[in-house]
Amino acid sequence: MFHVYRGVFPKVHQELNHWIERAKEIPNEELRTQALMSIKDKTFHCEGGGIYSLLAGSNRKEAIRFIVAYQTISDYLDNLCDRSTSMDPDDFRMLHQSMIDALTPEHPVKNYYAYREDQNDGGYLQDLVETCQSVLRDVDDYSIVHPYTLKLGSLYSDLQVHKHVKEEERIPRLQNWFEGHQRDWPGLEWYEFSACTGSTLGIFCLVSYLLSGRMDKGLAQQVEKSYFPFMQGLHILLDYYIDQQEDEEEGDLNFCSYYAHEDEMKERFSYFVEQTHEEIQLLPDRAFHQMIHEGLVGMYLADRKVGRLANGKNFVKGLLKVSGRKATFFYLNTKMYHKLKPGRSL
Repeated sequence: MFHVYRGVFPKVHQELNHWIERAKEIPNEELRTQALMSIKDKTFHCEGGGIYSLLAGSNRKEAIRFIVAYQTISDYLDNLCDRSTSMDPDDFRMLHQSMIDALTPEHPVKNYYAYREDQNDGGYLQDLVETCQSVLRDVDDYSIVHPYTLKLGSLYSDLQVHKHVKEEERIPRLQNWFEGHQRDWPGLEWYEFSACTGSTLGIFCLVSYLLSGRMDKGLAQQVEKSYFPFMQGLHILLDYYIDQQEDEEEGDLNFCSYYAHEDEMKERFSYFVEQTHEEIQLLPDRAFHQMIHEGLVGMYLADRKVGRLANGKNFVKGLLKVSGRKATFFYLNTKMYHKLKPGRSL
């Protein structure tokens, strides 16, 4: 955590400051507003992702450059889709093509706004894509990693398309999508699979290991297996858990609402915790991945929004017990942090 606060977060903020200045230059008012809001409201996504740069060794700076640019694309597009007057899946697909191109250095950049009225971002989204491409283009052996980053990036993009269309089409589309993957993951429900695809952690882990010079095909396979579905699923399910009341009030899709009852949700969250713990034991730097795993649980459960949920205290107590001592450490430290910094939320 010392290295994170002293060596990672300042560099993350340097990169974010660059993109803030770049976003201020966007000519279109709506695109400029959403670009700036996505950074302001979701800085912690880049901070959390930046922790993976510790795996990159002497290339930490390049890892942060990629992670911040890629996460900024994700957060910006999420804002554009959430606050869009469009419900056009072609529009959402074209926007998210930028996330595929960012992972594929040989792809030319495109007009990602082709299906929407707001067009002129002054090259902002293309610059983000080209920043990611430039980091990956300069690394030997990216061809080893590309099938795995592309798979995770494609699943993420599919999710964003399906979940942002007209409300009555969302669930049928997500269920039909899962049918194509159910054979691989028969133990998951469609809403759990959807959650597993909604995280960028596996991509950040793969790219950081690649930049360290330690990557080979076996490690690439193991990272994907260790992070997808369970680590990524735990990450996003926790995110949805703390947002339940907010999403209900705003009529937004929340995957936690599809559990039959709270006991089932507790049981499934515990299952994800246990499966994640088991899978990450097979990775190098096991203590690092364990820190990420238990840190996710502790920090999300310490969010102030949990206090507004029915039976929140019992849920927290049960999941911390399953998750281990470090999860409780992160939970208590985050609670203390919120007390010392009133008004800040995860």
